[in-house]
Amino acid sequence: MIFIVLCGASQTFFCYYDLEHFGKTISFIFNRKSISKRSLERLDLLILALETIDINGSESIYSLATKLDLNKVFPSKVSIWKLRCKNPMRKSFSNRNISMEEFDALIRLTSEMSKFLYPYIREILSSCDNYRFSPELWNGFQNRFIELIEERFNKESIIVKNLINSKSNQNFYIDILMNLALCISEDGATRLKMTLLNL
Repeated sequence: MIFIVLCGASQTFFCYYDLEHFGKTISFIFNRKSISKRSLERLDLLILALETIDINGSESIYSLATKLDLNKVFPSKVSIWKLRCKNPMRKSFSNRNISMEEFDALIRLTSEMSKFLYPYIREILSSCDNYRFSPELWNGFQNRFIELIEERFNKESIIVKNLINSKSNQNFYIDILMNLALCISEDGATRLKMTLLNL
C-alpha cells in the first residue's frame, strides 16, 4: 500500500492505492487536469530541440509516428505541425483546443525520439559542462536552436525576444535538454507528461 499526494493547479488529491492500481490512478488525475499554455510552449520547445539535433527532424518524427502506430492522430506531417501551432509563441499560432489524446501522442513522440537521440543529447550536455575545453557541440546546438526559434516563432513577442538571448538563457537551454534526457526511461512519457501538466 502506498500514500500519494499530488498537487494540481486548482486541487490536491490524497490517494491510498495498491501499486498495481498506481497507473490507473495517475491516468485518472491526468485526465482531470487541463493543458496549459505553458505546457504547450514547453512541449513545442522540446520537439524543436530534437529538430535542432536531427537535421531531418520533421521527417524523422513523422516516420516515428508511423512506427508507433499514431497515424490516427498524425495522418500527415502537416497534422503534427498544426498541433505544434497551438504554442502561442508561434508565428502561425492557432487558438483551437488540443485534446488530451493529441497531447499524449506528442509526448510519446518526444519521449521515443529522445531515446534515439540520447547519445547526442548527452554529448551536447557534456560539451556544456566542459565548455572551456570543448565548446563546439554546445555552441552548435545553441546557435541552431536560436535560429529555429527566430524562424518559427513570433519575434515581436517579449517572451520570444527573451528566449533568444543566449547570455541570459543558457540554463533554460540546459533544462530543455535535461527534460529530454530524463524522458528516455520506460516510464519517460509519463514523467514528461507530469512535468508538463504541472508547469
